Amino acid sequence: MVDSSAGGKMSAHGGGGGRTRVGRYELGRTLGEGTFAKVKFARNVETGENVAIKILDKDKVLKHKMIAQIKREISTMKLIRHPNVIRMYEVMASRTKIYIVMELVTGGELFDKIASRGRLKEDDARKYFQQLINAVDYCHSRGVYHRDLKPENLLLDANGTLKVSDFGLSALSQQVREDGLLHTTCGTPNYVAPEVINNKGYDGAKADLWSCGVILFVLMAGYLPFEDSNLMALYKKIYKADFSCPSWFSTSAKKLI
Repeated sequence: MVDSSAGGKMSAHGGGGGRTRVGRYELGRTLGEGTFAKVKFARNVETGENVAIKILDKDKVLKHKMIAQIKREISTMKLIRHPNVIRMYEVMASRTKIYIVMELVTGGELFDKIASRGRLKEDDARKYFQQLINAVDYCHSRGVYHRDLKPENLLLDANGTLKVSDFGLSALSQQVREDGLLHTTCGTPNYVAPEVINNKGYDGAKADLWSCGVILFVLMAGYLPFEDSNLMALYKKIYKADFSCPSWFSTSAKKLI
């Protein structure tokens, strides 16, 4: 296996049948594409195992000053081994690209489940929430905070097991300042904690738990607790915890949220 910290130097080349090979992996269809990376289906030709490979363009990464974030994502994922967190197998690099080889998850986003079916039954929501909390608790015990928890970053495998993905915004505990608080504002506005918006430093663990609470609300309600087209109005609602639970929430669910 290529050492993740150093990154293996290699080149992409055409394999049999015109398919592109990257090291021991044969690349297939594109699974997703973002500003800085695309994710492709791939197969380990030695073992036959299917994986996902996140491919980053070095020029784009350098141009947008993303090197520190990429290194952070890699160092974070090296610490994490948990059944509810996407596993990273290895990292390779060519002259122009960075390749992050990850566990392939085929069940889609939890977000898609809500978008297509609406709110979940409380029992189903509880099952996913328990898995999310297990993953988050494990990450926190390793000094890792996600900082961008939302349904789009929660994937499902073929068995319906929840997997937390995208540690691109995570902050290792080494980034905590002398006051013991994190100081970078990031994350998706609807899910961020009031103290993150406040920009006066925040506890990464508590901020993640707030996001988990918002996710639980969305799973059971089918809509966001805090929503406004005006960003400042949205921040004000979050800061005041200005939301109400729908009538179908059980008493215990309301208490938990």
